[in-house]
Amino acid sequence: QVQLVESGGGLVQAGDSLRLSCVASGRTFSSSAMGWFRQAPGEEREFVATINWVGDGTLYSDSVKGRFTISRDNGKNTVYLQMNSLKPEDTAVYYCAARLYKYHTSRADEYSYWGQGTQVTVSS
Repeated sequence: QVQLVESGGGLVQAGDSLRLSCVASGRTFSSSAMGWFRQAPGEEREFVATINWVGDGTLYSDSVKGRFTISRDNGKNTVYLQMNSLKPEDTAVYYCAARLYKYHTSRADEYSYWGQGTQVTVSS
């Protein structure tokens, strides 16, 4: 069993930055690919970024590429999402997810565990 707890969300203005954190419990974190997804009101959950088990492989959605950076610290069982140049359309609940497999994927149905989400609101 893996539990994920996100933090770092908040209300910011367009152009600002935020860093989200996701702390995982359990001994499988260092062998798990991790992902960030988001869901805006009235929208389906969408892929944001993913990272492989050692942190040397990443993938981003086109909408965040060049602005967001995913990273991980296996010693702290933590994955991060650094979000720069935030836009109002980035407003959503952001979810951390863990995959019981080393390699990353953008498919939400490949992830077995999900956090409760953290709200990010970007005002114009």
